[in-house]
Amino acid sequence: MAVTVSRKAHFNAAHRLYNKSWSDAKNYEVFGKCSNPNYHGHNYELIVSLTGEIDENTGYVFDMKLLKDIIYNHVEKKLDHKNLNLDVSYFENIIPTAEHIVMYIWELLRNEIPKHLKLEVTLYETPRNFVTYSA
Repeated sequence: MAVTVSRKAHFNAAHRLYNKSWSDAKNYEVFGKCSNPNYHGHNYELIVSLTGEIDENTGYVFDMKLLKDIIYNHVEKKLDHKNLNLDVSYFENIIPTAEHIVMYIWELLRNEIPKHLKLEVTLYETPRNFVTYSA
């Protein structure tokens, strides 16, 4: 029987939503104040969930201390207090929407999590706006 375990984390980051091939007017029309040339920030909440079988030897699906360390080292250190547009090369040519950010985080974590576990990442941009990604 499969069980899901989850770890919550957070980071603060700034970004600007804009398409480089559009005019400022078109960007404002599509993204509104989120296209502010001086950026804006969020207090992101992150939930990382792993689903799999319980190990008979440990009683764990996955060691939560290890998951905490993986999230810290591979996500929080890369994104916390960063300007996503300027400081994270992944977003050099990708608009740092919540959808793209959650996929990026999933990619960062996928290589650190055993492949037999299903990985799902939920990112809260605000308390009411959130996205979830799994593959």
